Amino acid sequence: MATEHQIQEFIKWARRAGAEQLSLCSSGNLSWRIDDDEVLVSATGSWLCDLKPEDVSVCRLSDEAVLNGVKPSREARFHLGIFKERPEVKAILHFQSTYATAIACMKNPPSSINLTAEIPIYVGEEIPVVPYLMPGSKELADAVTAAMRDHDSCFLANHGQVVAGASLADAFQKAIFFEMGCRLAVLTQGNVNLMTPADLADLRVLTGKH
Repeated sequence: MATEHQIQEFIKWARRAGAEQLSLCSSGNLSWRIDDDEVLVSATGSWLCDLKPEDVSVCRLSDEAVLNGVKPSREARFHLGIFKERPEVKAILHFQSTYATAIACMKNPPSSINLTAEIPIYVGEEIPVVPYLMPGSKELADAVTAAMRDHDSCFLANHGQVVAGASLADAFQKAIFFEMGCRLAVLTQGNVNLMTPADLADLRVLTGKH
């Protein structure tokens, strides 16, 4: 079972996501794999900005059982689905920051947010878009899990965003750069020079991802 230190670490990062306005009120959720078969998930209806120990659900990954009686977020299905598909992922943040969610709601969103080097490095060169599906549904969980099988981030149309990281800090950093790229895309109203395929290839060499 999760230790008090782990619970407090999880709360620290949840509140930081709230402080950065990645999640307003109960709009987002966070999860953290603490060992091979145990995951912490923010509770249903909880606010990340004010998360408390009683708002942390402890779930067993193998059978999705709740171990401490705290009901997890309704989006726990896709958190657990991603963890099962990708053993290297340790933390997942579903958030609804202002500019990224604005793009997720656009009829004709920008074709890319690769405006600065941080975006393709940390968020991904391509960000899949999951069509609108009922929040908390199995259909949404299956679609998000599939989209994140080969990506570290995705848009949820008319809903928000998801990022996956190797740690809580990594997931948080991805979310911050995701929102930064979307903010630049919205503020420039499409009048931008996107990074070229050659630029992206150079970055892959630089980061060892080629």
